[in-house]
Amino acid sequence: MTDQIKAAARRLGFNPVGIASADPPQHWAFYQKWLGMGYAGEMGYLGRNLDRRSDVRQIVPNAKSVLCAGLNYLPDSDASENGSHPKGQIARYARGDDYHAVMEDRLFELLAEIQRIEPSAEGRVYVDTGPVLERDFAARAGLGWFGKHTCLIDKGRGSWFFLGEIILNLELECDQPQPDHCGTCTQCLDACPTDAIVEPYRVDSRRCISYLTIELKGAVPRALRSDVGNWVFGCDICQEVCPWNHKHAEPTSEDAFQARPGLNAPGLVDLLHMDQAAFSKRFKNSPIKRAKRRGLLRNVAIALGNVGGQSEVPALSDALKDDEPLVRQHAAWALGKIGGDQAQQVLDEALHCERDAEAIKEMRLALEAINQRGK
Repeated sequence: MTDQIKAAARRLGFNPVGIASADPPQHWAFYQKWLGMGYAGEMGYLGRNLDRRSDVRQIVPNAKSVLCAGLNYLPDSDASENGSHPKGQIARYARGDDYHAVMEDRLFELLAEIQRIEPSAEGRVYVDTGPVLERDFAARAGLGWFGKHTCLIDKGRGSWFFLGEIILNLELECDQPQPDHCGTCTQCLDACPTDAIVEPYRVDSRRCISYLTIELKGAVPRALRSDVGNWVFGCDICQEVCPWNHKHAEPTSEDAFQARPGLNAPGLVDLLHMDQAAFSKRFKNSPIKRAKRRGLLRNVAIALGNVGGQSEVPALSDALKDDEPLVRQHAAWALGKIGGDQAQQVLDEALHCERDAEAIKEMRLALEAINQRGK
């Protein structure tokens, strides 16, 4: 039965596929310690439903096995769009359609197949949305090992794959975990611009560019803004440098995960000019909608401060009039970073009209930065 179920999963495009027991997570103590150190930042949901996270039988009382499935999401091209204007970067997983819907639909198809194989089967599907430590189960199911960057790495595929699982009431044959093959390599730690990988196998989310550009809802800490570079949603740096991805990663065959037009290297000014209607239309059924317009434009403003120049000052000047204070705050920072007489003038003008305390603070700091450079 286990072989039949795995074959059905592979027919539906899942690879790798493995089975773990429904026993409590092996890394539960590590997870609790990680939460206790504050590394989850503002992701309060990670500390909720701990009883369920500690034992999936709190979710499915008769659970015996967890089917873990991966789905490759690496787009087949990283080709940049033409044009000389400053470009942003979007994490590869977010350049196509929302993986939650794609994976869930496919896993429900698989559950139906399992119930045809064994009519007594009952199951619960999860894709990154419930209180399940899915990496723990996936590692136990042999899908890969925890890399030093904390992503799961499969020796034959690298790390560019999503995880999903079906908690089942069936007693299936469990797979063996893969050994750790990171060895002495520290490329992911060395490459992280914000030093978010505080030690091997441990990430401080509060410093991670993915957290800063997606999960963090307020202002990005000033000390980290320059290190964000031109990432506007997520970050792939630790996976880009991983030798296992260089050796074995192959592009996905899933059309849903191919990059949408303009998302391999989006023009930053174009993104900054989006109103709510344009944002909603462009990112319908996209993971990027999670950041909301104000979050994405906050990130775009930071990116323009890092890679833009004088020709981007007019766009940032327009952003100083945005309805969202968060956007105005970061546009002010970007203008201070770019500097010059024009940036100083638009900041002076905006300061007379601004009523948001944080935006006023950012404008004053930006003007101070420009004046100091002019001395």
